[in-house]
Amino acid sequence: MRLLERIKKTFIPKEEVFEKGKGLIILNEVSEAMQVERILKSFDYEVRGVAPPPEIRKGCDLAVEFNLVDQLGIERVLKRSGLAPLDIISLDNISQRPLDITKEKDFGRYLMVTAANMKITVDKESGVIVNISGGGCPDVPHLTISLWGKKLNETEDIDEIGYSLCAYMLKKAYQRALDILNRH
Repeated sequence: MRLLERIKKTFIPKEEVFEKGKGLIILNEVSEAMQVERILKSFDYEVRGVAPPPEIRKGCDLAVEFNLVDQLGIERVLKRSGLAPLDIISLDNISQRPLDITKEKDFGRYLMVTAANMKITVDKESGVIVNISGGGCPDVPHLTISLWGKKLNETEDIDEIGYSLCAYMLKKAYQRALDILNRH
């Protein structure tokens, strides 16, 4: 990395670095946001579900973040897929950044990651899922039975066994836990 780039990263606040060159797809319903994220990932776009800042929230509490350089291609994919977002905006022009939908809590040997109301707890030493809780969706018991007691990196794909908002949020928590454990 160039010396000037390192110096810039040191003095520029994290939020500013994060927001530059990013955009948000604002949708009316959570199910649409989930569908948009899944479709765009299938076209190899780098996207992620986030909670939009309150100042731009129009529909649901979930938006899809993307790189602005991909906007034209993303708009084409959405149009071909029959999906019409409420708005597509640049994060460069707003005062607040989107909120990450996951949070972590370290309990020593155990790591708990939450996404909305879903929680996954993992034994950090063995990588085994020791608890799944939260949610009120009908597929939560099936998700729990399918994942509990298995190693985090050896489970079924949550998209294959769940279909609800709870499954979507559990997958976000699962992916974050996997990222954290892979770094250690």
